[in-house]
Amino acid sequence: MQHFITILLITLSATFLAQEYNLEKGFVAEGYDVVAYFSNKVEKGDTKFITSYDRVKFKFSTKENLETFKESPNKYIPAYGGHCAYAIGAKGKRASIDPETFEIKDGKLYLFYNSWGTTTLELWEEEGAEKLKEMADKNWEIMNK
Repeated sequence: MQHFITILLITLSATFLAQEYNLEKGFVAEGYDVVAYFSNKVEKGDTKFITSYDRVKFKFSTKENLETFKESPNKYIPAYGGHCAYAIGAKGKRASIDPETFEIKDGKLYLFYNSWGTTTLELWEEEGAEKLKEMADKNWEIMNK
């Protein structure tokens, strides 16, 4: 019975983590370097530079970026756990991302998806980023209660 309870707790915590963070390909931001985005670069992380934070994994393109992240991890964690900011704001739903579509605004990383010729970053801007961010913040809070 104790073994069953342990497995149940591990499964439940993994499920909650999967909802809070977008862990496609096993890493936040699909394994792209979250520090590099702040230099306006899109760089895939390297398996030589991996760390865990808040029980999820991050990849980095350089040792320097890994060390920068370790110094101040909360600064680099994408908004809404790395889920598409537009989908969280406009629809109140988690959605995957295109890791090459991003925006840094007010010191925060926002990721977006592209589908069927639609770039949600463009929709985010056209429909009013400030309004959508407010909605996304509220939706995210409700989604993670």
